[in-house]
Amino acid sequence: MDYLWAPWRMEYILSPKPHGCIFCDKPKQEADRENLILHRGDHCFVIMNYYPYNNGHLMIVPYRHVANLEDLTEEERRDMMALLAGSAKIIKNAMNPDGLNIGMNLGRTAGAGIDDHVHFHIVPRWDGDTNFMPIFGHTKVLPQGLYESWDALKPRFDAI
Repeated sequence: MDYLWAPWRMEYILSPKPHGCIFCDKPKQEADRENLILHRGDHCFVIMNYYPYNNGHLMIVPYRHVANLEDLTEEERRDMMALLAGSAKIIKNAMNPDGLNIGMNLGRTAGAGIDDHVHFHIVPRWDGDTNFMPIFGHTKVLPQGLYESWDALKPRFDAI
C-alpha cells in the first residue's frame, strides 16, 4: 500500500479555529483577493484553499450553510457542478496539470476540515508532485505563492 504523507497539514489541524464558519463569513466581506475568492456565482462561489495540497487547490462552496449534500437545492447543485466544470477547465488551461483530483469529504471522519458546510475540492496534480520533501523535511514545496496564484487565475474566472 502506498501512503500520501501530508505533514504540512498539521498547521491547519493544530491551529486555533475561528468562531463561526469561514465559508459563510468570507463571502460577506468585500476582500476577495485577501480571502482568496476567485468567483462568485448565483448560489455558490470558488475559493482557493489556504492550506493547499498543491498550487491551484480550489473549493466550490454554496453560500448557504448546509452540511449535507442531499440538503442542497436543485439550483445550488446546478451552480456547484457548473462551477466545478468551469474551474476544471480553467485549471487545465492555466496550469497544465497532468490530472485533477475532485472530491468531497462529508463528515469529520471522512476528512472534512469544515464538516458543517459542504464543499467540493479540486486539486491539480502533476507527475512527480509527491516527492521526498514532505516525508523527510516536513516541508511542502509550492512553486507559487497563494496570492500570485490568485492573480494568475482571477482573470480567467472573470470570463465565466
